[in-house]
Amino acid sequence: MILVSAGHSDTDPGAVNKHDRKEADIARDMRNMVALYLRRDSNYRITTDGISMNNKPLREAVRLVGKGKDDIAIEFHCNAFHSEAARGTEALAQSKDKELSQILCKAVSEVMDIPVRGSDGGWKHEGSGQHSRLAFVRSGGIILELFFITNPSELATWDAKKWLVAKRVAKEILLFADK
Repeated sequence: MILVSAGHSDTDPGAVNKHDRKEADIARDMRNMVALYLRRDSNYRITTDGISMNNKPLREAVRLVGKGKDDIAIEFHCNAFHSEAARGTEALAQSKDKELSQILCKAVSEVMDIPVRGSDGGWKHEGSGQHSRLAFVRSGGIILELFFITNPSELATWDAKKWLVAKRVAKEILLFADK
């Protein structure tokens, strides 16, 4: 089973940039695009935390995370920072998901031409920095921070290349699942 989840929900917009672009909307778009490619290109059971413009709250998304050793669960988010200069992609996950986290960060980085954050290929353990006790990660999933919503250049690149990003991420998920 492969779960693709949109960070935040219909009631929690997540980060909002100075032009009122909402993290929840971007995460939902990414979930929908990746799910479309996964369903089109594989025979895996694909699960999402909502359909179209709907997005379930975190407590419901966490219940969808599979517990099988071959299950993959990814939740999409955007990073935010007070400085518009902050850049890059990263993933928060348990050690068991380090390799896939690094693969996904590299894919986003290459398509969007943005840096991979950190010294470990974009992977960060859930307890690193300001992040701790992340319910989705504790349940066995990966949180993929696609880019900085507060960086106008990265947001413009996302708008121009989001379908390419989603296609590449879906491809990497399937390649990893097929190993």
